[in-house]
Amino acid sequence: MMFKPFRTGLVSALALAGAVSAAQADGSLTVAMQLEPPHLDPTSAAAAAIDSVLYSNVYEGLTRFASDGSVVPGLARSWDISEDGLTYTFHLAEGVTFHDGSAFDAEDVKFSLDRARAEDSTNAQKGLFAAIDTVEVTDPLTVVVTLSKPTGSFLFNMAWGDAVIVAPESADTLQTTPNGTGAFKFADWVQGDRIELVKNPDYWGTPAVLDEATFKFISDPTAAFAAVMAEDVDVFYSFPAPENLPQFDMDPRFKVLAGSTEGETILAMNNKLPPLDDVRVREAVAHAINRQEIIDGAMFGYGTPIGSFFPPHNPDYVDLTGLSDYDPEKSKALLEEAGVTLPVRLKMTLPPPSYARRGGEIIAAQLRQVGIEAQIENVEWAQWLETTFRGKDYGMTIVSHVEPMDIGSLANPDYYTQYDNADFQAVIEELSVTADPAQRSELFKQAQTMLAEDYVAGFLFQMALLTVAKTEVEGLWVNMPTPAVDLTAVHWAN
Repeated sequence: MMFKPFRTGLVSALALAGAVSAAQADGSLTVAMQLEPPHLDPTSAAAAAIDSVLYSNVYEGLTRFASDGSVVPGLARSWDISEDGLTYTFHLAEGVTFHDGSAFDAEDVKFSLDRARAEDSTNAQKGLFAAIDTVEVTDPLTVVVTLSKPTGSFLFNMAWGDAVIVAPESADTLQTTPNGTGAFKFADWVQGDRIELVKNPDYWGTPAVLDEATFKFISDPTAAFAAVMAEDVDVFYSFPAPENLPQFDMDPRFKVLAGSTEGETILAMNNKLPPLDDVRVREAVAHAINRQEIIDGAMFGYGTPIGSFFPPHNPDYVDLTGLSDYDPEKSKALLEEAGVTLPVRLKMTLPPPSYARRGGEIIAAQLRQVGIEAQIENVEWAQWLETTFRGKDYGMTIVSHVEPMDIGSLANPDYYTQYDNADFQAVIEELSVTADPAQRSELFKQAQTMLAEDYVAGFLFQMALLTVAKTEVEGLWVNMPTPAVDLTAVHWAN
């Protein structure tokens, strides 16, 4: 992580003071991002861009993630847990209203949790709610959730963006008109350009400092650089052109924040598609990949190599990169052993982020050296979600999984990777009912090793969070424990 202090010398102090005064006077902030949300309901889509704009700002859950990744109270100000670990009694905040003026109470919590776990639910993370047996309202400020089995990560699960609380009256219109309880209210969405938020004057908690915030969507890295340099935006979250960071670092108008994310960046493989249904072919792909070359070429050195689906900053991480080290000769031998006809032709679908497009070109060249022809198909994010993630119409794809502690997603055989291993599923099931830290640590290590030995994907690197901001902007998250640009404490320096 690095934090660059303010330096003088390239712009006049007078001009800088004028800029700060103007920014402070109107209390506004413009944040740029590369990806635009496909819609605005975090409870019915897997797109991280939805949470990036709305998590904590507009929508809130029973619990929430703090900037350090810890789970802290949200709409539930406290809770009691029964000795058997099956019953959670949540005590809700008083005086909370949704942005449409309707009152928030325990019935909204029951509706939201029941909706998320319903058989016809479109929630992208239904597994978060799988252990819930019943949700009962005791009084307007008390909800009792009974689990079918002890779940050590239940409070953690309730902090996800997929678990935010919504009102039944507006649930069907959230995709275009968000209605939450957060410190900011939705104001406008000009599709293809920006989303505007305004301060919620009736917020129940600590009010936001900013009066308004605009999220601007700039997908092209060259345009991103130009927008920051021209000071058209105040912050660029997850800046897509890391090669430009040294230039910002030398400019006293800006600071560069480099932190960690939960984003395991992988070359996902369709485990049910021949010949990728053969573990020897998947291993051949893994050994054909030079991780450091990808990190250097696509991310200009920003990123930490990984060998499984787990973040290196977690204390339970196991370094398994040696199982899939760069070894093109071994890759060729495995393809020969598998009896496949060369060249092997596989469609590689690439979504818009720079790490995917740039990394895909590098990986395609590496695979070509061992007899695998990656036929690149560039798609927009909405198409990727529809045809690749939901439709599973792909051979390989590159994506960064930024959800926190999401190793369990690979236990779902209907997940887009289509990995189906009963032994792995059993480990994740045991993990879900285990609260003892030492036992959980051992299970996490077993799960990582199984994924690495099954070569479920080409495990590439842990994504760094690279943010460029005007020097006077304070209160930004440096790290990203969940996909979020939390503006609730952001302000301009005095």
